Amino acid sequence: AGLCVKSGNAVILRGGSEAARSNAAIVDEIRAALQEAGLDKDAVQAAPTTDRAFVGEMLRAERWIDVIIPRGGRGLIERVAAESRIPVIKHLDGVCHVYVDRAADLEMAVRIAVNAKVQRPGVCNAMETLLVHEEIAPRAVPAILRELHKRGVELRGCETTRRLVPDLPVKEATEDDWRAEYLALILAVRVVESLDAAIEHIARYGSGHTDAIVTNDYEAGMRFLREVDSSSVMWNASTRFADGFEYGLGAEIGISTDRLHARGPVGLEGLTTEKWIVLGHGEVRE
Repeated sequence: AGLCVKSGNAVILRGGSEAARSNAAIVDEIRAALQEAGLDKDAVQAAPTTDRAFVGEMLRAERWIDVIIPRGGRGLIERVAAESRIPVIKHLDGVCHVYVDRAADLEMAVRIAVNAKVQRPGVCNAMETLLVHEEIAPRAVPAILRELHKRGVELRGCETTRRLVPDLPVKEATEDDWRAEYLALILAVRVVESLDAAIEHIARYGSGHTDAIVTNDYEAGMRFLREVDSSSVMWNASTRFADGFEYGLGAEIGISTDRLHARGPVGLEGLTTEKWIVLGHGEVRE
């Protein structure tokens, strides 16, 4: 609500029935603060009901509502995306990858992979799949997976991965694992034959949220940044940095994996549009 008001917008807040009284109390405080500041308290309103049918009414209210921002479970977001007549800012999944290139610094790769998976596993910018180039895999896979195992991460790997760490309890990865957003201490691991294969894997299974490469090869790093089509692409940094506050945006209203009009962390600028202003002195067009 604060971001919406600061960006010059009004907002209608609709929360779940399980927190209806808390939501109402919060909205009452925000409206009182707006009035105290000399602003129109009706710039922030709460939906008058928690009935799900009201969501459908909002999705058809294109005359009154300019953008819908769904936050919640996959079912809600899929419904909003399918039914809305209004532009939507959303992301469905955070299937984030870290790719350890053959020219990676191994110590750095271990540090980044552990942070990306373990630091806060239940958020959308946590790593869900680790990709490792086959040339560095004999050294990188054991080093990284042993550190993750120590921290309680359940590992699911391809055949090559499992062969490289016979001492670890690595389950056989299935096709579903490559698409999974676990939001838990579970990780899918795949050894790939090349940078091309890593980019292809991300294009096929990724969600367009955040993907990272670990490498000291300039050409490989730049190519990864150019060719991986995600809202955040990182080189030698943890995927956990995909965050509005970390990017200097202040608060964020969410992370968009759409291409227009906002993409990535959505802060104040993402809640605005352009307006062209022309100042004249009587000019006319010939």
